[in-house]
Amino acid sequence: MSDNYREPEDLLADESFLSWYFKTGKGGENDWEHWMAEHPDRTRLVQQAMELLQNTRLPEKEIPAYQLAAAESALFKKIAALPGEKHSAMQNPAITGPAREELSTPDAAIEKPVLPLYKDRRWMVAAAVLLSLAIGLMVVKMRTGGARPEIRTEFGQLSHRHLPDGTEVVMNANSRISYSRDWKDGTDREVWMNGEAFFHVSKTPMKSRFIVHTDHFDIIVTGTQFDVVNRHGVENVLLEEGSVSLHCCDGKTLNMEPGDFVTFRDQQLERKSVQQDSLIAWKEQKLVLDKTPLRDLTTIINDQYGVHIRLANESIGDSTISGILSNNNLDVLLKALKATSDFDVIREGDSITIKAHSGRN
Repeated sequence: MSDNYREPEDLLADESFLSWYFKTGKGGENDWEHWMAEHPDRTRLVQQAMELLQNTRLPEKEIPAYQLAAAESALFKKIAALPGEKHSAMQNPAITGPAREELSTPDAAIEKPVLPLYKDRRWMVAAAVLLSLAIGLMVVKMRTGGARPEIRTEFGQLSHRHLPDGTEVVMNANSRISYSRDWKDGTDREVWMNGEAFFHVSKTPMKSRFIVHTDHFDIIVTGTQFDVVNRHGVENVLLEEGSVSLHCCDGKTLNMEPGDFVTFRDQQLERKSVQQDSLIAWKEQKLVLDKTPLRDLTTIINDQYGVHIRLANESIGDSTISGILSNNNLDVLLKALKATSDFDVIREGDSITIKAHSGRN
Protein backbone atom coordinates (compact mmCIF):
# COMPACT_ATOMS: atom_id res chain seq x y z
CA MET A 1 0.00 0.00 0.00
CA SER A 2 1.43 3.34 -1.09
CA ASP A 3 0.64 7.06 -0.93
CA ASN A 4 1.71 7.58 -4.54
CA TYR A 5 -0.99 5.89 -6.59
CA ARG A 6 -1.44 8.13 -9.65
CA GLU A 7 -3.50 6.03 -12.10
CA PRO A 8 -6.34 3.47 -11.71
CA GLU A 9 -3.96 0.88 -13.15
CA ASP A 10 -1.66 1.39 -10.15
CA LEU A 11 -4.47 0.23 -7.86
CA LEU A 12 -5.40 -2.69 -10.14
CA ALA A 13 -1.82 -3.91 -9.92
CA ASP A 14 -1.97 -3.96 -6.12
CA GLU A 15 -2.94 -7.42 -4.87
CA SER A 16 -4.26 -6.06 -1.55
CA PHE A 17 -6.60 -3.66 -3.37
CA LEU A 18 -8.06 -6.52 -5.43
CA SER A 19 -8.44 -8.56 -2.24
CA TRP A 20 -10.36 -5.67 -0.65
CA TYR A 21 -12.58 -5.17 -3.71
CA PHE A 22 -13.46 -8.85 -4.16
CA LYS A 23 -13.72 -9.42 -0.37
CA THR A 24 -11.63 -12.58 -0.48
CA GLY A 25 -11.14 -12.60 3.28
CA LYS A 26 -7.37 -12.74 2.95
CA GLY A 27 -6.91 -9.80 5.32
CA GLY A 28 -6.04 -6.18 4.72
CA GLU A 29 -9.59 -5.02 4.00
CA ASN A 30 -9.65 -2.76 7.05
CA ASP A 31 -6.30 -1.30 6.00
CA TRP A 32 -7.86 -0.07 2.76
CA GLU A 33 -10.83 1.42 4.59
CA HIS A 34 -8.43 3.39 6.79
CA TRP A 35 -6.31 4.39 3.78
CA MET A 36 -9.31 5.83 1.92
CA ALA A 37 -10.49 7.68 5.02
CA GLU A 38 -7.05 9.28 5.34
CA HIS A 39 -6.77 10.05 1.62
CA PRO A 40 -10.00 11.80 0.59
CA ASP A 41 -8.11 13.34 -2.34
CA ARG A 42 -7.75 9.83 -3.83
CA THR A 43 -11.50 9.11 -3.78
CA ARG A 44 -11.92 9.74 -7.52
CA LEU A 45 -8.93 7.50 -8.29
CA VAL A 46 -10.44 4.62 -6.29
CA GLN A 47 -13.81 5.13 -8.01
CA GLN A 48 -12.17 4.94 -11.43
CA ALA A 49 -10.41 1.69 -10.52
CA MET A 50 -13.66 0.21 -9.19
CA GLU A 51 -15.52 1.26 -12.35
CA LEU A 52 -12.90 -0.52 -14.47
CA LEU A 53 -13.31 -3.68 -12.42
CA GLN A 54 -17.11 -3.46 -12.52
CA ASN A 55 -17.26 -2.83 -16.28
CA THR A 56 -14.96 -5.73 -17.09
CA ARG A 57 -16.13 -8.17 -14.44
CA LEU A 58 -17.25 -11.51 -15.80
CA PRO A 59 -20.65 -12.78 -14.65
CA GLU A 60 -20.42 -15.93 -12.56
CA LYS A 61 -22.93 -18.66 -13.29
CA GLU A 62 -23.68 -21.37 -10.79
CA ILE A 63 -22.37 -24.67 -12.14
CA PRO A 64 -24.34 -27.80 -11.17
CA ALA A 65 -22.51 -30.12 -8.80
CA TYR A 66 -22.76 -33.08 -11.18
CA GLN A 67 -20.98 -31.07 -13.92
CA LEU A 68 -18.19 -30.17 -11.54
CA ALA A 69 -17.82 -33.79 -10.48
CA ALA A 70 -17.75 -34.97 -14.11
CA ALA A 71 -15.18 -32.35 -15.06
CA GLU A 72 -13.03 -33.25 -12.05
CA SER A 73 -13.19 -36.95 -12.90
CA ALA A 74 -12.24 -36.28 -16.53
CA LEU A 75 -9.34 -34.08 -15.46
CA PHE A 76 -7.82 -36.65 -13.15
CA LYS A 77 -8.28 -39.40 -15.73
CA LYS A 78 -6.06 -37.40 -18.05
CA ILE A 79 -3.56 -36.78 -15.25
CA ALA A 80 -3.50 -40.46 -14.40
CA ALA A 81 -2.86 -41.32 -18.05
CA LEU A 82 0.39 -39.35 -18.01
CA PRO A 83 3.55 -41.37 -17.30
CA GLY A 84 4.53 -41.23 -13.66
CA GLU A 85 1.51 -39.16 -12.56
CA LYS A 86 -0.81 -41.78 -11.10
CA HIS A 87 0.81 -42.19 -7.71
CA SER A 88 1.18 -38.45 -7.28
CA ALA A 89 -2.48 -37.88 -8.10
CA MET A 90 -3.48 -40.46 -5.50
CA GLN A 91 -1.83 -38.34 -2.83
CA ASN A 92 -4.21 -35.48 -3.56
CA PRO A 93 -6.97 -35.45 -0.89
CA ALA A 94 -9.18 -33.44 -3.27
CA ILE A 95 -9.71 -36.60 -5.38
CA THR A 96 -12.71 -38.51 -4.07
CA GLY A 97 -15.38 -40.87 -5.27
CA PRO A 98 -15.12 -42.46 -8.73
CA ALA A 99 -12.03 -40.47 -9.62
CA ARG A 100 -10.08 -42.00 -6.68
CA GLU A 101 -11.35 -45.48 -7.42
CA GLU A 102 -10.21 -45.25 -11.02
CA LEU A 103 -6.74 -44.27 -9.83
CA SER A 104 -6.52 -47.22 -7.36
CA THR A 105 -4.43 -49.50 -9.56
CA PRO A 106 -1.23 -51.37 -8.70
CA ASP A 107 0.72 -49.55 -11.38
CA ALA A 108 3.96 -48.23 -9.97
CA ALA A 109 4.86 -44.66 -10.78
CA ILE A 110 7.50 -42.13 -9.95
CA GLU A 111 6.00 -39.55 -7.64
CA LYS A 112 5.85 -36.02 -9.06
CA PRO A 113 4.32 -32.93 -7.50
CA VAL A 114 0.91 -31.78 -8.65
CA LEU A 115 0.10 -28.10 -8.68
CA PRO A 116 -2.78 -27.25 -6.31
CA LEU A 117 -6.16 -26.38 -7.79
CA TYR A 118 -7.12 -22.89 -6.65
CA LYS A 119 -10.76 -22.74 -5.66
CA ASP A 120 -11.11 -19.01 -4.97
CA ARG A 121 -13.21 -18.00 -7.96
CA ARG A 122 -12.95 -14.31 -7.10
CA TRP A 123 -9.23 -14.41 -7.78
CA MET A 124 -9.98 -16.13 -11.08
CA VAL A 125 -12.25 -13.23 -11.94
CA ALA A 126 -9.55 -10.76 -10.94
CA ALA A 127 -7.05 -12.52 -13.18
CA ALA A 128 -9.55 -12.46 -16.04
CA VAL A 129 -10.12 -8.74 -15.51
CA LEU A 130 -6.41 -7.96 -15.66
CA LEU A 131 -6.03 -10.19 -18.70
CA SER A 132 -8.89 -8.42 -20.50
CA LEU A 133 -7.38 -5.03 -19.69
CA ALA A 134 -4.02 -6.14 -21.02
CA ILE A 135 -5.61 -7.46 -24.22
CA GLY A 136 -7.52 -4.21 -24.61
CA LEU A 137 -4.32 -2.21 -24.33
CA MET A 138 -2.65 -4.46 -26.88
CA VAL A 139 -5.53 -3.94 -29.33
CA VAL A 140 -5.34 -0.17 -28.90
CA LYS A 141 -1.59 -0.22 -29.51
CA MET A 142 -2.03 -2.37 -32.63
CA ARG A 143 -4.63 0.02 -34.01
CA THR A 144 -2.70 3.18 -33.26
CA GLY A 145 0.77 1.92 -34.07
CA GLY A 146 1.83 1.94 -30.43
CA ALA A 147 1.23 4.02 -27.34
CA ARG A 148 0.75 7.76 -27.74
CA PRO A 149 3.85 9.90 -27.06
CA GLU A 150 3.74 11.21 -23.50
CA ILE A 151 5.37 13.92 -21.41
CA ARG A 152 5.02 14.22 -17.65
CA THR A 153 6.22 16.05 -14.58
CA GLU A 154 7.10 14.52 -11.25
CA PHE A 155 6.12 15.71 -7.78
CA GLY A 156 7.55 19.14 -7.03
CA GLN A 157 8.54 19.72 -10.67
CA LEU A 158 7.49 22.56 -13.00
CA SER A 159 8.29 22.07 -16.69
CA HIS A 160 8.21 24.15 -19.90
CA ARG A 161 7.71 21.93 -22.97
CA HIS A 162 6.91 22.19 -26.69
CA LEU A 163 4.53 19.95 -28.62
CA PRO A 164 5.27 18.86 -32.24
CA ASP A 165 3.44 21.89 -33.74
CA GLY A 166 5.38 24.38 -31.60
CA THR A 167 2.63 24.82 -29.01
CA GLU A 168 4.14 25.88 -25.68
CA VAL A 169 3.04 24.07 -22.55
CA VAL A 170 3.84 24.89 -18.93
CA MET A 171 3.12 21.79 -16.86
CA ASN A 172 2.44 21.92 -13.13
CA ALA A 173 3.79 19.24 -10.81
CA ASN A 174 2.38 15.70 -10.97
CA SER A 175 0.85 16.16 -14.45
CA ARG A 176 0.78 14.07 -17.60
CA ILE A 177 0.09 14.86 -21.26
CA SER A 178 -0.14 12.44 -24.17
CA TYR A 179 -0.79 13.42 -27.77
CA SER A 180 -1.72 11.85 -31.10
CA ARG A 181 0.96 10.85 -33.56
CA ASP A 182 1.78 12.40 -36.95
CA TRP A 183 0.53 15.94 -36.48
CA LYS A 184 -0.02 17.36 -39.97
CA ASP A 185 -1.51 20.70 -40.93
CA GLY A 186 -5.15 20.22 -41.83
CA THR A 187 -5.75 17.45 -39.27
CA ASP A 188 -6.79 17.77 -35.63
CA ARG A 189 -4.03 18.07 -33.06
CA GLU A 190 -5.30 16.01 -30.09
CA VAL A 191 -4.01 16.07 -26.51
CA TRP A 192 -5.08 14.08 -23.44
CA MET A 193 -4.12 15.47 -20.05
CA ASN A 194 -4.27 14.81 -16.33
CA GLY A 195 -3.07 17.33 -13.77
CA GLU A 196 -2.68 21.00 -14.65
CA ALA A 197 -1.13 22.74 -17.66
CA PHE A 198 -1.12 26.14 -19.35
CA PHE A 199 -1.25 26.03 -23.17
CA HIS A 200 -0.11 28.68 -25.65
CA VAL A 201 -1.40 27.09 -28.85
CA SER A 202 0.37 27.77 -32.14
CA LYS A 203 -1.74 28.68 -35.14
CA THR A 204 -1.26 26.75 -38.37
CA PRO A 205 -1.68 27.97 -41.98
CA MET A 206 -4.75 25.78 -42.39
CA LYS A 207 -6.07 26.68 -38.91
CA SER A 208 -6.02 23.08 -37.72
CA ARG A 209 -8.06 22.51 -34.58
CA PHE A 210 -6.24 21.90 -31.30
CA ILE A 211 -8.26 19.65 -28.97
CA VAL A 212 -7.56 18.99 -25.28
CA HIS A 213 -9.45 16.01 -23.85
CA THR A 214 -10.34 15.91 -20.14
CA ASP A 215 -12.48 13.29 -18.40
CA HIS A 216 -15.81 14.99 -19.14
CA PHE A 217 -15.35 17.55 -21.92
CA ASP A 218 -13.19 18.59 -24.87
CA ILE A 219 -11.58 22.00 -25.36
CA ILE A 220 -11.48 22.96 -29.04
CA VAL A 221 -9.30 25.88 -30.21
CA THR A 222 -7.19 27.13 -33.14
CA GLY A 223 -4.72 29.52 -31.47
CA THR A 224 -5.09 30.80 -27.91
CA GLN A 225 -3.80 30.71 -24.31
CA PHE A 226 -5.62 28.90 -21.52
CA ASP A 227 -5.15 26.96 -18.29
CA VAL A 228 -6.65 23.49 -17.77
CA VAL A 229 -7.11 21.45 -14.58
CA ASN A 230 -8.13 17.78 -14.70
CA ARG A 231 -7.31 16.23 -11.34
CA HIS A 232 -9.24 14.00 -8.90
CA GLY A 233 -12.61 14.78 -10.50
CA VAL A 234 -11.97 18.54 -10.53
CA GLU A 235 -12.04 19.94 -14.08
CA ASN A 236 -11.91 23.58 -15.08
CA VAL A 237 -10.67 25.94 -17.79
CA LEU A 238 -9.44 29.53 -17.53
CA LEU A 239 -9.21 31.37 -20.86
CA GLU A 240 -6.56 34.10 -20.96
CA GLU A 241 -6.52 34.95 -24.65
CA GLY A 242 -8.47 34.05 -27.82
CA SER A 243 -11.56 31.87 -27.77
CA VAL A 244 -12.35 28.23 -27.11
CA SER A 245 -15.38 25.99 -27.36
CA LEU A 246 -16.13 23.37 -24.72
CA HIS A 247 -17.94 20.22 -25.86
CA CYS A 248 -19.49 17.94 -23.24
CA CYS A 249 -20.24 14.24 -23.58
CA ASP A 250 -23.99 15.03 -23.65
CA GLY A 251 -23.54 17.12 -26.78
CA LYS A 252 -23.86 20.52 -25.10
CA THR A 253 -21.45 23.29 -26.16
CA LEU A 254 -20.23 26.36 -24.29
CA ASN A 255 -18.20 29.15 -25.93
CA MET A 256 -15.66 31.01 -23.80
CA GLU A 257 -14.24 34.52 -24.06
CA PRO A 258 -11.02 35.93 -22.53
CA GLY A 259 -11.26 36.10 -18.74
CA ASP A 260 -13.91 33.36 -18.54
CA PHE A 261 -13.53 30.58 -16.00
CA VAL A 262 -15.62 27.43 -16.45
CA THR A 263 -15.76 24.46 -14.11
CA PHE A 264 -17.42 21.05 -14.47
CA ARG A 265 -19.77 20.33 -11.58
CA ASP A 266 -22.82 18.09 -11.14
CA GLN A 267 -22.41 16.84 -14.72
CA GLN A 268 -22.69 20.39 -16.10
CA LEU A 269 -20.41 23.22 -17.19
CA GLU A 270 -20.67 26.29 -14.97
CA ARG A 271 -19.25 29.75 -15.66
CA LYS A 272 -17.82 31.51 -12.56
CA SER A 273 -15.99 34.71 -11.61
CA VAL A 274 -12.42 34.28 -10.34
CA GLN A 275 -9.18 36.20 -9.84
CA GLN A 276 -7.24 35.21 -12.94
CA ASP A 277 -3.79 36.06 -11.56
CA SER A 278 -4.40 33.89 -8.50
CA LEU A 279 -5.27 30.81 -10.55
CA ILE A 280 -2.19 30.89 -12.75
CA ALA A 281 0.28 32.02 -10.08
CA TRP A 282 1.54 28.43 -10.04
CA LYS A 283 3.48 29.22 -13.24
CA GLU A 284 5.61 31.54 -11.11
CA GLN A 285 5.82 28.83 -8.42
CA LYS A 286 3.59 30.76 -6.05
CA LEU A 287 0.38 30.02 -4.19
CA VAL A 288 -2.03 32.94 -3.91
CA LEU A 289 -4.46 32.19 -1.11
CA ASP A 290 -7.59 34.21 -0.42
CA LYS A 291 -9.46 32.78 2.55
CA THR A 292 -8.55 29.33 1.32
CA PRO A 293 -9.72 26.51 3.64
CA LEU A 294 -6.82 24.57 5.14
CA ARG A 295 -8.20 21.26 3.82
CA ASP A 296 -8.08 22.65 0.26
CA LEU A 297 -4.49 23.75 0.77
CA THR A 298 -3.48 20.29 1.99
CA THR A 299 -4.95 18.78 -1.20
CA ILE A 300 -2.86 21.19 -3.29
CA ILE A 301 0.30 20.27 -1.37
CA ASN A 302 -0.45 16.54 -1.70
CA ASP A 303 -0.82 16.89 -5.48
CA GLN A 304 2.29 19.03 -5.82
CA TYR A 305 4.72 17.04 -3.71
CA GLY A 306 3.31 13.52 -3.33
CA VAL A 307 3.28 13.61 0.47
CA HIS A 308 0.48 12.72 2.84
CA ILE A 309 -0.83 15.51 5.04
CA ARG A 310 -3.12 14.61 7.92
CA LEU A 311 -5.17 17.13 9.85
CA ALA A 312 -5.06 16.44 13.57
CA ASN A 313 -8.81 17.08 13.66
CA GLU A 314 -11.41 17.93 11.04
CA SER A 315 -12.36 21.23 12.66
CA ILE A 316 -9.11 22.95 11.67
CA GLY A 317 -9.82 22.04 8.06
CA ASP A 318 -12.31 24.91 8.01
CA SER A 319 -9.63 27.40 9.07
CA THR A 320 -8.82 29.78 6.24
CA ILE A 321 -5.50 31.18 5.04
CA SER A 322 -4.77 34.32 3.01
CA GLY A 323 -1.46 35.43 1.55
CA ILE A 324 1.15 34.60 -1.09
CA LEU A 325 3.38 31.59 -0.39
CA SER A 326 6.43 30.39 -2.30
CA ASN A 327 5.75 27.01 -3.89
CA ASN A 328 9.13 25.85 -5.20
CA ASN A 329 10.22 23.96 -2.08
CA LEU A 330 8.15 21.85 0.30
CA ASP A 331 10.20 22.69 3.39
CA VAL A 332 9.94 26.42 2.71
CA LEU A 333 6.20 26.09 2.13
CA LEU A 334 5.69 24.25 5.43
CA LYS A 335 7.78 26.80 7.31
CA ALA A 336 5.68 29.60 5.84
CA LEU A 337 2.54 27.79 6.95
CA LYS A 338 3.94 27.35 10.43
CA ALA A 339 4.96 31.03 10.53
CA THR A 340 1.31 32.07 10.52
CA SER A 341 1.37 31.09 14.23
CA ASP A 342 -2.01 29.43 13.77
CA PHE A 343 -0.68 25.92 13.13
CA ASP A 344 1.95 23.46 14.26
CA VAL A 345 3.46 21.34 11.48
CA ILE A 346 4.98 17.98 12.41
CA ARG A 347 6.86 16.12 9.68
CA GLU A 348 8.12 12.55 9.76
CA GLY A 349 9.44 11.57 6.33
CA ASP A 350 6.63 11.89 3.81
CA SER A 351 3.99 11.96 6.55
CA ILE A 352 2.96 15.42 7.76
CA THR A 353 0.52 16.32 10.53
CA ILE A 354 -0.99 19.77 10.95
CA LYS A 355 -2.68 20.75 14.18
CA ALA A 356 -3.83 23.94 15.83
CA HIS A 357 -1.00 25.86 17.47
CA SER A 358 -0.63 24.86 21.11
CA GLY A 359 -0.93 28.49 22.22
CA ARG A 360 -4.02 29.18 20.14
CA ASN A 361 -7.23 29.84 22.01
